[in-house]
Amino acid sequence: MAKFTSLSLARFKELIEADSSLAANYISKRLAIIVDISPQFIFKQFASTPILVPEMRLLIITRGWARVEVNMVEHRFNAGNIVYLAKNGLVRFIEASPDIRGAGMAIDDELFNLAISSNIPEAFNGHIRDFVISVTPDEQQYFISLHRDLYNNISNTHAGAMVSMSLVAAILWLIDALYSRHKPSEVVAQSRQQRLFNDFIALVGEHATSYHSLDFYAQRLCVTPRYMSTIVKEISGKTAKQWLDDTIIARAKVELKHSDKPVANISDDLNFPNPSFFNKYFKRLTGYTPSQFRDT
Repeated sequence: MAKFTSLSLARFKELIEADSSLAANYISKRLAIIVDISPQFIFKQFASTPILVPEMRLLIITRGWARVEVNMVEHRFNAGNIVYLAKNGLVRFIEASPDIRGAGMAIDDELFNLAISSNIPEAFNGHIRDFVISVTPDEQQYFISLHRDLYNNISNTHAGAMVSMSLVAAILWLIDALYSRHKPSEVVAQSRQQRLFNDFIALVGEHATSYHSLDFYAQRLCVTPRYMSTIVKEISGKTAKQWLDDTIIARAKVELKHSDKPVANISDDLNFPNPSFFNKYFKRLTGYTPSQFRDT
């Protein structure tokens, strides 16, 4: 296999800033909003070279077409297609029409968890690495409208961070709805294992702040904890405990960053036996105490 290069948000920011014609875009270490771009720009930089993308990406093709290999499978993207690529996906550009244009965004794990907080949309719960769906002109326009609202909000220094996070969440839930409506027929007929995984993720989203034991989720799914953990790991690459921990930590981060609640109250809200236990748990998983994280 050919060597690949990593196109992180930091690297993408360097490339964008080097081209003055691409000024109407926003890129930070956690979020990229690409208002309008020709993928030919990327083609020129990485012709036929596999690219590793560390963060999740969403792209809508607004004009033209492209042939792209995604995770070793070749696709043709056409105008009206929405493309999702999970983190650490591998992309290789093959060819594209001269008039190709698109818009999109990239989101890192921390911002995704802060925006979604608990109940993870099915399209992004880890059971698929990538997808391509065809949407109607009205659906395309609605996505672009929300996308531009997010860009305009971030460009407006008077708007708060919570507004931006709410718009990120709105876009993710819109894509989830469009995925459910337009996903390929082979995805609709899910296996029993995939259904169990989706049910597990839904339960975690609903109950993670109250129940921290895997036994609770296994009992609700009528399987053993060991079987549940095996299936979750096979489908998503993450253990059931990691999913549960990530959801609890995401909720804790939202409370710490976007509320004035004392740490002791957050500990109670998340059903920890005492603040000391919560502090140790949070530091073990994040490297920070809750108070340190709040101050970062």
